[in-house]
Amino acid sequence: MATLPLTGRGARTRQRLIDAGLELIERQGYDETPVSEIAAAAGVTEMTFFRHFAAKEQLVLEDPYDPILAEGIGDEPRELPPLQRAARGIRSAWRALPVTEHPEIRLRVRIASRTPSLRGAMWRSTGNTESAIVERLVADGAPPFEARVAASAVIAALVTGTYAWADGEIDTLDAAIERALDVIEVTA
Repeated sequence: MATLPLTGRGARTRQRLIDAGLELIERQGYDETPVSEIAAAAGVTEMTFFRHFAAKEQLVLEDPYDPILAEGIGDEPRELPPLQRAARGIRSAWRALPVTEHPEIRLRVRIASRTPSLRGAMWRSTGNTESAIVERLVADGAPPFEARVAASAVIAALVTGTYAWADGEIDTLDAAIERALDVIEVTA
């Protein structure tokens, strides 16, 4: 599905859908909030909703950071063990991103972490990042099995950290990511 432009009327419509959808889902629950209600609250048709999001879960699970994080691994020394290389590469990439403590991101993660039907979808949505991490590690000489284990461990740490942040267990998203990666690097 083609992504709509992030400026102008399309961007404003998309943001209205996100705002209305997250507010309704937070109040009523994900499974109890139909797309038709989200579209109506945003002042658009269901067809317009689906022009912006292929499925309702994308409204909650969209993550702009995943592709960027996988790229950071390439800058780490190839002689490091795959788990350590992945953790350090993601940490470096994360630190280079602009700080984002936007309430919308926290709300998205909180909704996903508290909605059983979205937890599986969230893991599926990180699958592309996990695959990119594996591909990078293998391309740089890591054995495929070790690369898959390293990628899975790092993704699990990141998801756990973001869930802890969304639930208020950790104050900032940066601190949650750093703490999660600390656990991985200590064991690497």
